[in-house]
Amino acid sequence: MMKAPAFWWKEPGVVAHLLSPLAEFYGAVAASRMAQKGVKAPCPLICVGNFVAGGAGKTPVALALAALLKAQGEKPVFLSRGHGGALSGPVLVDGVKHGPHDVGDEPLLLAAVAPTIVAHDRVAGAMLAAKHGSVIIMDDGMQNPSLQKDLTIAVIDAGQGIGNSFCLPAGPLRAPLKAQIPLVDLCVSVGGQAPDTIVHAFNDRLMRANLVPDAGMADALKGRSVYAFCGIGRPEKFERTLRDCGVKVTKMESFPDHHLFSRIEIERLLAEARRLHALPVTTAKDHVRVVAAAPDLADKIAVLPVTLVFDHEEALIKILKSRLI
Repeated sequence: MMKAPAFWWKEPGVVAHLLSPLAEFYGAVAASRMAQKGVKAPCPLICVGNFVAGGAGKTPVALALAALLKAQGEKPVFLSRGHGGALSGPVLVDGVKHGPHDVGDEPLLLAAVAPTIVAHDRVAGAMLAAKHGSVIIMDDGMQNPSLQKDLTIAVIDAGQGIGNSFCLPAGPLRAPLKAQIPLVDLCVSVGGQAPDTIVHAFNDRLMRANLVPDAGMADALKGRSVYAFCGIGRPEKFERTLRDCGVKVTKMESFPDHHLFSRIEIERLLAEARRLHALPVTTAKDHVRVVAAAPDLADKIAVLPVTLVFDHEEALIKILKSRLI
């Protein structure tokens, strides 16, 4: 996946305005499509999406929701399109049989926590998912009308926001904000306060959350010199997390989001780490792709997992109970 253009995240300039006619057309089509009525899934369905193209923290939110639902005695099952994978599905992800080339990287992370279905056809995916759990958590798909949502949660990366407020390709919005907001029940701002536009739109339906590094690994890495690398939407977040843990980042290398590493690349990364006398370290999502590329070398690379923690977990549990359980 290509990196989002830098002008998306700045005040609208010449390029954004030149692309605005295309953006208006794209936005109108997307808004019209979102208004369509979808199919009711056989069991309650939570959609975890975002307003903009790219990552915002949807998968960590989905994982945190699954943990909360399990604590309430439910059996969550994930539904994903499997971005980057070759299988169109619907298929139940098998962590042993499938790799990121088959189902994408995020479904493999999800499947380690709960049954996970990958399906390009979301309706067919939901039908299969309902056979494996009591509540479906759909990772992404907020703008897709094919399924009715019992609870829609929009995730915002507080450090990124909603950009220049233009739709694709002039900006990052997947549809006009005014068309998306009425369809969202709850907005989760990850890593800080959401933009004022979102704060005013959601008011008491806005919740904050933070990504918390694994304490044991953070302690193990503290004071170490590391060679960090990742292929995520905002690599600077990973670097900042490492530095906040007291890690000395000797060098940081970023790849495109969902980048499928080759064995040659892994060997080069390890050689560079040795040259720098630094420990190679990456994210949990990236490590899934490292394992697929070079399983015998994967244990030479440290992983810093993160967990999403809601500021007001009890309030979220009440919402889940009232809407789904």
